[in-house]
Amino acid sequence: MHITWHGHSCFRLKERGMATVVTDPYDHREIGYKELDISADIVTVSHSDPGHNYSQAVRKRKSEQHILNGPGEYEIGQVFITAIRTNSRKKKTKDEKRNLMFIFDYEGVLLAHLGSLHRVPSQSDVKSIAGDVHVALVPVGGGSALNASQAVEVIRMLEPSYAIPMHYKTEDCKLDLDPLDNFIKEMGLESIDPRSYLRVTSTKSSNETNVVVLEHEE
Repeated sequence: MHITWHGHSCFRLKERGMATVVTDPYDHREIGYKELDISADIVTVSHSDPGHNYSQAVRKRKSEQHILNGPGEYEIGQVFITAIRTNSRKKKTKDEKRNLMFIFDYEGVLLAHLGSLHRVPSQSDVKSIAGDVHVALVPVGGGSALNASQAVEVIRMLEPSYAIPMHYKTEDCKLDLDPLDNFIKEMGLESIDPRSYLRVTSTKSSNETNVVVLEHEE
């Protein structure tokens, strides 16, 4: 699985011979960054917000494009996808948004995109994930999603081989979010050199979580 980050909570997941996925495409006029210039067979939307549901920014790769914005189980282009509602039926606050966590299974490599998860999920939510999570895409910048300390707690619950932070303040982001440094400190790390992409091929889980910071693709 080849993973690239396009800013905010938007990633592109691809593997040869399988469907390409774009997660949480944003409206650059609202969020910042440059206008998205990507294509996909599948677009996933964690919740209804211009920072996460601007699916029209993603071009079709073939004649049909699937937009997934509700809970359920899907099999498209040899990719198995599970969308899980991560908050309870009763909201804790009036303005709390519904959120979907998407689990992507690329031939046994499991990636969890947590969307705009606002609070630490319950044990039942974690248990609903079949198999070990190899890669977790985790919001860390607060705002309408997890802050740094909450993100660390979720990572310790999921115990992924790789944790990739998202949804944080950058020079190109217009939103009032916390910077990445807060999360790096909470994880007890000194610094991390950003990568242009992450390639995951093994289904073996690591004994410890490696934090991977990605440069955003333009």
